[in-house]
Amino acid sequence: MINWKNLLDLFLQSNCPLCQRFTSQELCPNCIRQLQKCHNFNTQSLPIFAWGTYGGILKRAIATMKYENHPEIARLLGELLAQAWLSHHGYKCDHTLVVVPIPLHAHKLKQRGYNQAALIAQSFCEVTGLQLKKHGLERIKVTQAQFNLSASEREKNLNEAFGLGKDFCQRPKTPVLLVDDIYTTGATARSAIQTLRKSGISVYGLVAVAITAKSANSEHLSP
Repeated sequence: MINWKNLLDLFLQSNCPLCQRFTSQELCPNCIRQLQKCHNFNTQSLPIFAWGTYGGILKRAIATMKYENHPEIARLLGELLAQAWLSHHGYKCDHTLVVVPIPLHAHKLKQRGYNQAALIAQSFCEVTGLQLKKHGLERIKVTQAQFNLSASEREKNLNEAFGLGKDFCQRPKTPVLLVDDIYTTGATARSAIQTLRKSGISVYGLVAVAITAKSANSEHLSP
């Protein structure tokens, strides 16, 4: 006799994008366990809150999410980030915060098909209960890839890169919490914060899935 449940489970499974094992989740249980080991509570007493250091399987997971068409990984990363945020803040969390993901330019969004920061932010808000403003910012300037630029080149590259999005036709009265996948030199965050503050919108800080080791030791967002 055919066990239809087992057969259905088999069809619902797919390969883990990191190790190619069969799984019915975003990642297989083994990769999730390895990913959890990357969590090192990188905090700088805010305004920067990062879940882990950018390296190892966490770096691989982010690269797979962004460049190998696996947006489903963003949901898991957003949940991990949210759980750490709630664990760290607990009842002290400001539940009036408005969450805004760092946007991609329209050309890059069309090319990739999704904004990983927006997907992470959506999952983050589902767990924390915070309000999501997916289009709070828009990227109005086409910028170069940041990874091969110096610190000064990054700042110049992102100068006036952002504008207010359609979600902020009416200015929010509560602070904004920015969300991104990686925090490196802080150039992207500073540019986004500058845009918001010029419009009279206060910024609480930024949360990111990963932070580079160098940034974890030295970088701070300017007020």
